[in-house]
Amino acid sequence: MSDDPTRVKEFFTARADGWDARFPDDGPAYGAAVADLGLRPGDAVLDAGCGTGRALPALRGAVGPRGTVLGADLTPAMLRAAVRAGREREGRLLLADVTRLPLRDGSVDAVFAAGLISHLADAEAGFRELARVARPGGRLALFHPVGRAALAARHGRQITADDERAEENLGPFLGRSGWRMVSYVDEDARFLVIAEMSPGPDGA
Repeated sequence: MSDDPTRVKEFFTARADGWDARFPDDGPAYGAAVADLGLRPGDAVLDAGCGTGRALPALRGAVGPRGTVLGADLTPAMLRAAVRAGREREGRLLLADVTRLPLRDGSVDAVFAAGLISHLADAEAGFRELARVARPGGRLALFHPVGRAALAARHGRQITADDERAEENLGPFLGRSGWRMVSYVDEDARFLVIAEMSPGPDGA
């Protein structure tokens, strides 16, 4: 469920110190998702809502030493946990709300977003902001290391028809936000959607 920024920060602040310990086996799933994003050496990539930076090593590996890796998160405690884990060596950490990013238009080649959509009070505004900072033809990965059904079961609930990550809901949502869905995978072991920047009015 979408949430307001204050509640999001409170939620993750209380859990930041033990966050990585709760999910110790997710590394390979992050690596596989980054591989599917199709990054190239020298690319600039943003991890939007990076948390403790679990994706940053894989992102750095994909773009190489000449590439740019940025990790933006709203919660200072999560960024401090990323620093304690040494992940600030893989990219620049930004304390920022992803709905108001301190980045120029078209400044990144790709955006990686793990578990982000359910933590935005205005998800469409957030994903329009991600479209703003992405270059024409830029790509977006929406990722979670378990699928929708497994995640719902983890929280003691069932999937409902209005689930924003359902394919029939997510496609139109991304379209309204400036993205075009390219692929959709929802399996027990992972959730991964790849999208591209929609062409502008001039086809660019």
